[in-house]
Amino acid sequence: MLWLKAFHIVFVVTWFAGLFYLPRLFVYHVTTADADGRARFEIMERRLFAIMTIGAAGTLLFGIAMIVAAPVYLAFGWLRVKLALVAALIGYHDWCRRLMRQLASGSARSQRWYRFFNEVPGLLLIAIVVLAVLKP
Repeated sequence: MLWLKAFHIVFVVTWFAGLFYLPRLFVYHVTTADADGRARFEIMERRLFAIMTIGAAGTLLFGIAMIVAAPVYLAFGWLRVKLALVAALIGYHDWCRRLMRQLASGSARSQRWYRFFNEVPGLLLIAIVVLAVLKP
């Protein structure tokens, strides 16, 4: 079980690194005026999205493996809330994909909007870690 947890954490860190940085790239992308700069951001965003998707997949794989190894944990309310927050993260991840495609097509929101959007995974991370550590 500890090996599963260790790899789960490694992939969580990878996933969150992408979740924190991709929206920041969106801010830089939307403020870039030249075509070469925008093309460079599109490449960076696609590559980062691929890495963070691997992180998300690993997180889910090892998380599910831990639940299979100890299904009794599903009876705990804190885990069900944590899983709901993870579902929200998956939705955020998909929203990042859609925003990335919109930026590539030339459609964009304001940099201020992307700055606020960038704060969402931090709030979810705090809630998830508090639930996982304190198990209220």
